[in-house]
Amino acid sequence: MSCLASCCAASTCGLCSTVASGISRKSARLAYCGLFGLSLIVSWILREVGAPLLEKLPWIKSSNQTKTWYQEQAVLRVSLGNFLFFAILALIMIGVKDQNDRRDSWHHGGWIAKMVIWILLVILMFFLPNVVITVYEILSKFGAGMFLLVQVIILLDFTHSWNDAWVEKDEQKWYIALLAVSIGCYLLAFAFSGILFIWFNPSGHDCGLNVFFIVMTMILAFSFGIIALHPAVNGSLLPASVISVYCAYVCYTGLSSEPRDYACNGLHNKASAVSLSTLILGMLTTVLSVIYSALRAGSSTTFLSPPSSPKAGTKKPLLEGDDVEEGKETKEKEARPVSYSYSFFHLIFALASMYSAMLLSGWTSSSDSSDLVDVGWTSVWVRICTEWVTAALYVWTLVAPLIIPDREFF
Repeated sequence: MSCLASCCAASTCGLCSTVASGISRKSARLAYCGLFGLSLIVSWILREVGAPLLEKLPWIKSSNQTKTWYQEQAVLRVSLGNFLFFAILALIMIGVKDQNDRRDSWHHGGWIAKMVIWILLVILMFFLPNVVITVYEILSKFGAGMFLLVQVIILLDFTHSWNDAWVEKDEQKWYIALLAVSIGCYLLAFAFSGILFIWFNPSGHDCGLNVFFIVMTMILAFSFGIIALHPAVNGSLLPASVISVYCAYVCYTGLSSEPRDYACNGLHNKASAVSLSTLILGMLTTVLSVIYSALRAGSSTTFLSPPSSPKAGTKKPLLEGDDVEEGKETKEKEARPVSYSYSFFHLIFALASMYSAMLLSGWTSSSDSSDLVDVGWTSVWVRICTEWVTAALYVWTLVAPLIIPDREFF
């Protein structure tokens, strides 16, 4: 156990003082993103080298368990420690509305203490019995699904905001830009869908399921444009085209998650090359999506920003500093509202911790090589269902104003 603890601690302790001293109020949100990225690196390292160590721990060791099972245990235990860290912060920050609240300083400062607590939580997770990790594994599947749902809502919010921003300029060049980007995205979506037929419908095999997924993606993309341009719908082609590209991408990720020995997976003969690239791309995608999700969701009025937040009704950049310029005299006792929901900000990271655990463990149901990431039929259906939910939510944002005219949607 000491070796395992040292492996975790060595990845972070040496950087604690240096990193913490350089974190300002402006960079606090990115610092949390960096801490989350560090948790992924630790998970990856322990996934690769931690199995022999876990096999020696009597409270973890289990008969008739494979190397893959121990790798999943390492990933889940790091994820649980990370989840608890952000979940505790989310609970502590409930109700913070202005910067005079003492908890505001807890959110932005105390980084050495936070890093030490994070390290201790991760290490302590390796002393828990297997039954606790099993329960967390089940809960993580639901938490990961919630994280994917949040990402979908954020994407919808982003596309509508993008469209509104260009329309509000009310200049011909911006209308031309809207049309050009929309057409470009649609061409990309249909061209990419066509490539999927080549990759995942090889000749000589009955790949009806893959063909169904791809055709459904193309039908959805076509339907988005028809509905958005309908006279009764207050829609625009830009969001429809962007969502179409996203659905095509999600369809690809679902198909590429099919088992490597599945004949309809055209990438199966490149399994060794795909495994490392999938891992790196998956981790980078997760980090970037979590950064955007946390910043956007914590700041967007679509979610749980405080009612007094200056974000409401404004277009303040997400990374703009919360402090006023130095040298300006302000009343220290004046309550300045926080610019985003601290509690929801940390909740996003807690859900992302569950999602990253599922990503690195193949949703804990893959029978493929343990060197592959996010592979297996569970991963396939999670991705495909995410695509369909995205389509349903987008269509709902278009037709909901007709059904419920008194409510505002995006």
